[in-house]
Amino acid sequence: MSAANRLYNGIMVNVFIDGKEGTTGLQIFDRLGKREDVRFSVLPEELRKDVDARREKINAADIVFLCLPDAAARESVSLCENERVKIIDASTAHRTDKAWAYGFPELSAEHRKKIAASRRVAVPGCHASGFISLVYPLVAGKILSPEYPFVCHSVTGYSGGGKKMIAEYEAEGRSPLLDSPRQYGTAQMHKHLPEMKAVCGLQFEPVFNPIVSDYYSGMCVTVPICGRLLNKKMSVNDIKSYFAEYYATGNFIKIADEMPAYLPANELAGTNGMKIYVGGNDERILLASVFDNLGKGASGAAVQCMNIMLGLDERTSLL
Repeated sequence: MSAANRLYNGIMVNVFIDGKEGTTGLQIFDRLGKREDVRFSVLPEELRKDVDARREKINAADIVFLCLPDAAARESVSLCENERVKIIDASTAHRTDKAWAYGFPELSAEHRKKIAASRRVAVPGCHASGFISLVYPLVAGKILSPEYPFVCHSVTGYSGGGKKMIAEYEAEGRSPLLDSPRQYGTAQMHKHLPEMKAVCGLQFEPVFNPIVSDYYSGMCVTVPICGRLLNKKMSVNDIKSYFAEYYATGNFIKIADEMPAYLPANELAGTNGMKIYVGGNDERILLASVFDNLGKGASGAAVQCMNIMLGLDERTSLL
């Protein structure tokens, strides 16, 4: 029996992924597939949407990952009658629910403690992860006011759109319009906006400009800051030092030495890492968070939370 097994009640961890066929579900399955301490409970394809079959699997599991649309995720939670079961929801359904732990342990000791103690954890959204990684520390440190008029730009690979978008981008004879980066969410009603506002404790939602581009995975989330609107006088280097100290104990978040002239969004694709860049000048400060939308922005974050909930090293099976 491995050390990981001994850390969890001396038994194998029984994992059920409700929604395994989606991009996030498949990624979680792949990340856990080589672990000796995990045993998967799998539904036959014909029972994938059968409520009674799902109920049975959910209540027999130690860990349930929900990789479903919001309504289906809520339904799955309602099917859980076993208080012992730990649920990790990768949908939007519970990210602003205060009864659920928010699955971003690096934000504070309180976030990490709540994840470790909780049986209900909501995995952050991909775009939201980048925005919150930059904004939460500045608001928490009273460097910026909760009333600050934030603007956020985010470039993502097409895998963030799920199976339908992946098929669209990888189809033969696809539209030439897909060759160009495409801005979306133009009505300013993106599903991550409530999460960005609530988790950071903001008075207003940011102006948010998500952009999908013709590459598979990786994300660069950028937040520009006006130096004159800071609550305390700080230079670019001061801000960089603040982030380095804030995330000093993080296993997956690193602060870059400098911001390059060209900042690729796919730099950390295939990993659970996140790199924060601080650039610009003292008047126009540019903050950027680079990570994998399928890693720290989805399945990697979910596995990291599972490890914490089980009392394991959070880096287990994660790069």
